[in-house]
Amino acid sequence: MDMPTAWPLWRMLALALALLLGLACAQPVLAQADPDREAATAVGGVSPDTWRQVRSGEVGPNFRDSRADSTYNLINASGESWRQLRNRWVSPFGLIAVGGMIVVIALFYVIVGRKDLSEPRTGRKLLRWPLVVRSIHWTVATLFIVLALSGLNLLYGKFVFRPLFGDAVWGAMISASKVAHNYLGPLFGILLVVLLARVLKHNWPKRHDLAWFRQGGGLVGKGHPDAGFANGGEKLWFWLLATAGLAVVASGFVLDFPNYGQSRDTMQWANIIHAVGALGLTAVALGHIYIGTIGSEGSLEGMTTGYVDETWARDHHNLWYEEVKDQAIPEEQLAAGRPAPDGGDEAASRPG
Repeated sequence: MDMPTAWPLWRMLALALALLLGLACAQPVLAQADPDREAATAVGGVSPDTWRQVRSGEVGPNFRDSRADSTYNLINASGESWRQLRNRWVSPFGLIAVGGMIVVIALFYVIVGRKDLSEPRTGRKLLRWPLVVRSIHWTVATLFIVLALSGLNLLYGKFVFRPLFGDAVWGAMISASKVAHNYLGPLFGILLVVLLARVLKHNWPKRHDLAWFRQGGGLVGKGHPDAGFANGGEKLWFWLLATAGLAVVASGFVLDFPNYGQSRDTMQWANIIHAVGALGLTAVALGHIYIGTIGSEGSLEGMTTGYVDETWARDHHNLWYEEVKDQAIPEEQLAAGRPAPDGGDEAASRPG
């Protein structure tokens, strides 16, 4: 073969070698452009044997969690179980509980209406809630509302606000909700314990509470059932806060402070308990708010001014009224800035 015919062959070989080198250098770029190829390069083949190893709890060197002294797999089956439980059960439960309560309250208001006083007001007032209790109550109530709204935003907001306002506004909303929830949650928990301890003496169950529930708080039958300082419904709300409420607070502390050695499983269960308890309490709280405001004439006055009219006391808490009726003072005396003497606080604090 002469030299003139050999040059084209060498050129072809050189060109083929250059193409091979170019393809080799392009592999990382192609892997980044294709997520599936990138995953295949980073993780390797995830075979059925790999998934069996993950579900069995075995820990292989290629799936070890990077945290110190961890025995978890990076691919952890319990995390998927938590996600399914949260998305398929907890989230729908929240919508049914909160949304259903709103519908029930609206229907009740339209059909039954407000519970008015049975007789005209007497103009004589009884001290029901001293200033300290009212201050703690309104602080706890305000924190509860903020935590409920921020929690609902964290759970459902992305389906409502993100399509409406876009990623930028949604990102700011979710960030604010997370900060508010994390920082106000512990304060709410502390003040809730203080409030529960302060009003515990009014909320011990009594025999007449059973009759109150049988009559549906006065909705069934004639007349209003007997009630002491706190009726059966108020006592039920108290014990829900003292049980489910404290469970929500405790699980919230676990989630808020993950640097005390909680395991991944502990955090997942704390999240489920926190969500279920908080959603249930939010639903019941809507009923509590309705009854204490527009649902019952005169109820809101007790927690705003501290005083209630004699007629309201007789209608809703007749046993307590019989104990403290001699403590009633004219409304003109309150308007003149002369509240009840110190004995009034003691009267309001009597169990009944």
